[in-house]
Amino acid sequence: MVWNEITQKWKQLQEALMIDEIHFVFEIRDNSCYTQSTNYSSLNYNQKNMSVSIVVGAQWGDEGKGKIVDMLSEKIDIVARYQGGANAGHTVVIGDKTYVLHLVPSGIFQKNVKCVIGNGVVIDPVALMEEINMIKSFGIKIDGRLFISHNAHLIMPYHKLLDTIREQGAQKIGTTGRGIGPAYIDKYMRTGIRVVDLLDRKVLREKLTRNIEEKNQILSKVYGKTEIDIDKIVNEYQEFDNKIDPYITDTASYLNDALRKKKRILAEGAQGALLDVDHGTYPYVTSSNPTSGGACTGLGIPPTSVKSIIGIVKAYSTRVGNGPFPTELSENTGETLRSIGHEFGATTGRPRRCGWLDMVSLKYSLMVNGISEIALTKLDVLDSFDEIKICVAYKKDGKVLKSFPTDVHTLDTVEPVFQTYKGWNENISTAKKWKLLPPRTKKYIETIEKLSGVKVSLVSVGARRDQTIKR
Repeated sequence: MVWNEITQKWKQLQEALMIDEIHFVFEIRDNSCYTQSTNYSSLNYNQKNMSVSIVVGAQWGDEGKGKIVDMLSEKIDIVARYQGGANAGHTVVIGDKTYVLHLVPSGIFQKNVKCVIGNGVVIDPVALMEEINMIKSFGIKIDGRLFISHNAHLIMPYHKLLDTIREQGAQKIGTTGRGIGPAYIDKYMRTGIRVVDLLDRKVLREKLTRNIEEKNQILSKVYGKTEIDIDKIVNEYQEFDNKIDPYITDTASYLNDALRKKKRILAEGAQGALLDVDHGTYPYVTSSNPTSGGACTGLGIPPTSVKSIIGIVKAYSTRVGNGPFPTELSENTGETLRSIGHEFGATTGRPRRCGWLDMVSLKYSLMVNGISEIALTKLDVLDSFDEIKICVAYKKDGKVLKSFPTDVHTLDTVEPVFQTYKGWNENISTAKKWKLLPPRTKKYIETIEKLSGVKVSLVSVGARRDQTIKR
């Protein structure tokens, strides 16, 4: 009887967890059951049912992730944002309308897609509510489609204030001033305020009081600024809780349950891999992990669930803010790229620095992300150039470097080695198929594939959904 009950229970557990098999050896003594040895080697998810694709910006951000995520979402069940905050600006063009999203995943424009803001994102309540209201104003249904992690950290008014003050100094990084960095600092100092803290006014007040007392000391004594009112913030954030309560859930459980049901999930990163706090051009980086590894920690999904990693690569290079940029063009060519490509930040409006495609940094990004395919964007921006260059190596003190140097002092002094290709001098924005592209355009794409060792599976020749060629 005991044995039959045990066998039945383990069968139920196997079905619930989708475990292929569990091996137990039991010893029966005096009608009691003892575990003698256990083999946990098969205790895992059934990987053949897993279906997560990660979309990663493979450069310094602004590669056009919004468009690609929107387009890929057509055949996806859930799009989940895994890091960053309202410092991201993902642009989606549908027909003659342009939408800019900062927190809500870009899959929201596909009516059958559910969207998740994961625990790895830091949320600005003001920006989030503005975005939700904007989406609703376009007649897009969002209720029942947007889920926000109860473990996501909140950006507080003092985060934005400190961010702005610190960017006024000589050592500024070039942040957006949205409070992202200071919010992540509090997260890793274990003093951050999470969405779940809004549920208990007493707990919220206690945590905020400790934080604000410390921040007021910094603001008044270090920076000579006015101190912050605790009561005002508590009241504001309690009101915020009332507004977002319908969207809050345990998103890690929600996503893992979706995986067990064989749902297709697209993980959307913000910024770019070269701005990753661990693998980017530190200290001129963002405060989180835009690289593919950040998707698992930022969403609470297992690495074994990931089936593909798509790198979004702009056909040339851009960078916003400070930091080394080896292929930067400071003369007329750079200004031409900026003008034709409308290279101004979607979040701040700042002009982006422009340069030729950097294959050295790109190959490094492909490596650390494990990118399996490339979506090449903004290729049409190069239509009018007689010559197009690709950086294929760096030189330092006359020697070719063997790898991408992430320390800024070296990277700031390298000499880019370029290969030059003839431009196609033809409008490609109307091309719908690969065969309709000019031969020189195809050669440029094939050169990128050859140099990178990764296939270009999507080619974007304009901002709209229909201006994309699938290979």
